[in-house]
Amino acid sequence: MASQIQLEEGWLKVLEMEFTKPYFIELKSKLIEAKNHNAIIYPQGHLIFNAFNLTPWESVKVVIIGQDPYHQPGQAMGLSFSVPKNTQIPPSLRNIYKEINRDLGAAIPKHGDLTEWAQQGVLLLNSILTVEANKPASHKNFGWEIFTDAAIRNISDHKENIVFMLWGNHAQNKKSLIDQKKHFILESRHPSPLAGNSFVGNNHFSACNKYLVSKNLKEIAWEIH
Repeated sequence: MASQIQLEEGWLKVLEMEFTKPYFIELKSKLIEAKNHNAIIYPQGHLIFNAFNLTPWESVKVVIIGQDPYHQPGQAMGLSFSVPKNTQIPPSLRNIYKEINRDLGAAIPKHGDLTEWAQQGVLLLNSILTVEANKPASHKNFGWEIFTDAAIRNISDHKENIVFMLWGNHAQNKKSLIDQKKHFILESRHPSPLAGNSFVGNNHFSACNKYLVSKNLKEIAWEIH
């Protein structure tokens, strides 16, 4: 079954055992069943593992955890908080951009494609990797969180000096998977407007770069072009 998964080689080595476990076989059956009932599922199949493919195992420096993909047409691209170019920037991402502007003085981008971050080692990981159109959190019980928790746990166990940005309660619930002695955890409220303006002012982006530099690692260029 692992051979059918289009996954970056390093990640495939780390996660291949997950693909043969009962929960993942059941997850795959649920997706097939949903499609057989004409459900529209986001993102497209080749983008489901996009976060892993754009940020190879060996390249991971920062992990930003989202909840599940956007559920409107043309939005989901397999990266948490990111949308393709020529797509309206979602409110949460607008607040992220505002904080980067306030924190680092970076210009606010005109699009929401975060591929530049992913290619620098920022793993933009949703804890649930698929969703049915117009039904947020509809795949919450499919088993994806077991899979993505395994990814987080493997990063924690087999790497060091990774920056984890945990925004909101959902992401902060992953804290128990992370060895805080080996890694740097940044926590704040979620960037959603529903959390008010409490995300702005967290200084996470400068704090992340300061930590990376202290470990002789290249900082992230957070300004999107």
